Amino acid sequence: MSARRPVLEMREVERHYAEGTRRLTILDAASFTLVAGEMVALVAPSGAGKSTLLHLAGLLEMPDGGDVIVGGRACGRLSDDERTAIRRNDIGFVYQFHHLLPEFSALENVMMPQLVRGLAPAEARSRAMQLLDYMKIGHRAEHRPAELSGGEQQRVAIARAVANGPMLLLADEPTGNLDPVTAGYVFDALEALVRQSGLSALIATHNHDLAARMDRRVTLDKGKVVPLERGA
Repeated sequence: MSARRPVLEMREVERHYAEGTRRLTILDAASFTLVAGEMVALVAPSGAGKSTLLHLAGLLEMPDGGDVIVGGRACGRLSDDERTAIRRNDIGFVYQFHHLLPEFSALENVMMPQLVRGLAPAEARSRAMQLLDYMKIGHRAEHRPAELSGGEQQRVAIARAVANGPMLLLADEPTGNLDPVTAGYVFDALEALVRQSGLSALIATHNHDLAARMDRRVTLDKGKVVPLERGA
């Protein structure tokens, strides 16, 4: 069997921040590869740099050194417009807080990124409904976020994240605001969607039970991305 193609590569990535007169190093020649169809848990304590790593992987920040390659395309020298296009078309984001637009229905929230990409409204609506049905929330399509439970809101956010058919899904504590039962249910839906669609996912989480269900686990140690052994 041929090796699966890399969807995300981080090569010798550096990220530093100024803290007064000191330079704070978050990532130090960090390297990481995520292949097609792979689901990887990023498990590390608060302040270790999980969000920074995700921001760099999602082209929301520029590295101070090294490069980030998405779908085989090196992104370090791309223009802002080119990076924005990759984020819009090839990368989906899910955060701890759902960030749904409160004045729009669940259906409209999932349609929005498709309309921004240029899809016709009828096509965007059809795909949005398919995704909401897949996430078992189609019956709530016309409800606004304030009328949905926390778990329902997060499932809408996941549907929105994959609405444009990205190759890469980045999630930052996607079940962190939910109770354990609801978190398990939301993760079940997220995992099913990832496995069915074949996209690649890097998911930051403090939940070791959920992390154990993924293909592998990594952590951050002294600015490096390193494997996290089973049982750790």
